[in-house]
Amino acid sequence: MALKITSLTVYPIKSLRAISLNNAELTPQGIKHDRVFMLYTVKPNNKWEKMQLSHFPQCALFDQRIVTIPDEESTAGNRNSKKSMIIVEYNPPKSSRPDDSANKAGSKLSTVPSKLEVPLEPDISTLERVDVELHGSPTSAYRMGGAYDEWFASCIGIPVILVYIGDGKRPVLGETLDATKLKSKSAPSKEKPKKPATGTATGGWISSLTSYISSATTSKASENKDEPAPWLTFTDVAPLLIASESSLNDVSSRLSQPTGTPSPASLEVEMYKFRPNLVVAGQDVPPPAWDEDYWGELEITTKEKQTEERKVKLLLTGNCVRCTSLNVDYETGRPAEGELGSVLKKLMKDRRVDKGAKWSPVFGRYASVDFDSGSEFEGEDAVKSVWVSVGDEVQVTRRIEERSVWDWPGL
Repeated sequence: MALKITSLTVYPIKSLRAISLNNAELTPQGIKHDRVFMLYTVKPNNKWEKMQLSHFPQCALFDQRIVTIPDEESTAGNRNSKKSMIIVEYNPPKSSRPDDSANKAGSKLSTVPSKLEVPLEPDISTLERVDVELHGSPTSAYRMGGAYDEWFASCIGIPVILVYIGDGKRPVLGETLDATKLKSKSAPSKEKPKKPATGTATGGWISSLTSYISSATTSKASENKDEPAPWLTFTDVAPLLIASESSLNDVSSRLSQPTGTPSPASLEVEMYKFRPNLVVAGQDVPPPAWDEDYWGELEITTKEKQTEERKVKLLLTGNCVRCTSLNVDYETGRPAEGELGSVLKKLMKDRRVDKGAKWSPVFGRYASVDFDSGSEFEGEDAVKSVWVSVGDEVQVTRRIEERSVWDWPGL
């Protein structure tokens, strides 16, 4: 089946809007710098609660983008030294509801800058080390400090802290999402494809970059080559999330315009609602909707930075089970009204297909890069990263006969 990459996205600060890429550097932890920062809210008992769109839809009001600027603090004496920064910008909600927490914070916004600069790779030697957890998977992390906390708190209207993963490593829980345990699985199945879907979907509340900025943060040889088990940043349960445009079209077809509107056509659900890292579509003929349920391995043919052709294997480890974040309106920072606020419910009808998460519908597949499948990644000095680009060819190289079964404890 001939596919191609149609979208690459990264989320340096988890739960904020995505950054769209033309090229991305894949590492054992997914796209470089993906979800390395995270927001937590401070509860009255001083406990920290993770901030995700399902419970804090206000996070959808923040844009983020990566820029490279001169490093005026460089001690190397190099006038050409540069550093990468995340520029975060708050977009006040298009809502006049008095109960919006963002509106409650509005009186404070005039006293804070409209944008916040966050170093993409902070110096952790100056930061406070703390213990946090995400989905029961613990790690050490680093508080970025009062200025960052106060800026986000002023925008959102509740106490907030920003943390950086740094050298922290979240363990992969359960059995099925650990890619190292999948390499002895059965050979490809010959299951017949289902009825194909058509069309594409583009756009959304995402910033754009012509290429992924890595000049100031070039990958070095993996420092974790002796790590006995895979680990995560603040990605939910796996390094990468893969989605199919065919399945997105099927989701959109389930929603209808309100009665009496000039056009009876279905509404369009934007892909950014599903927050994938890599989106694929058919090169000529689209794959069937939901065919990705049975994908076990993908192979990407990429001309790395347009210099040499390489094969990159992705191991698909599990289904992405969905929550109410699908219903968030990115303009208001609240659950959407009407049909667009019922996306999760629409999928409940026939997409609760994972026996391990029978109450949650499935959209997309989790994946890891298989750096053990190519000779270029072997040896003590091997650099375990590879570049992929929008437009790269993708092949389904292994299918599974039965859908994966969710087993991450507590989710």
